[in-house]
Amino acid sequence: MGKSKQTGNHKSDKKKNIAKTWKTKRRTKDLDQIHNDMKPGNAAKLLRQEVDYDVTGCAQHYCLHCARYFVDLKTMKEHFKTKVHKKRLKQLREEPYTQAEAERAAGMGSYIPPKTIEVQTQPVEEDMS
Repeated sequence: MGKSKQTGNHKSDKKKNIAKTWKTKRRTKDLDQIHNDMKPGNAAKLLRQEVDYDVTGCAQHYCLHCARYFVDLKTMKEHFKTKVHKKRLKQLREEPYTQAEAERAAGMGSYIPPKTIEVQTQPVEEDMS
């Protein structure tokens, strides 16, 4: 019997780091990016998007806090009652980390505790279809 033609298949470049590929596949927005999206101007754009057939639910039902699209209004309302959404709201209460806070932590100033922000679930418009 001769040597197999498929040698070194386990170390190919395509499959080099499978764990990293799977971790980044379903990556969502970070908390500081969501805080940026929660600003009134950005929030209005995200909640009133044009119809996009490539996105779930044609981009009409978007949870601003979790950065997720939903198929219909009913599914989005059910999502607002879940642990995942409530946990995300709790995480968003803390002010985002800034460069000034990093400098204070490095010894270039006195410590100021992060402020808490009141975050509530976004209002749902019933007339959207």
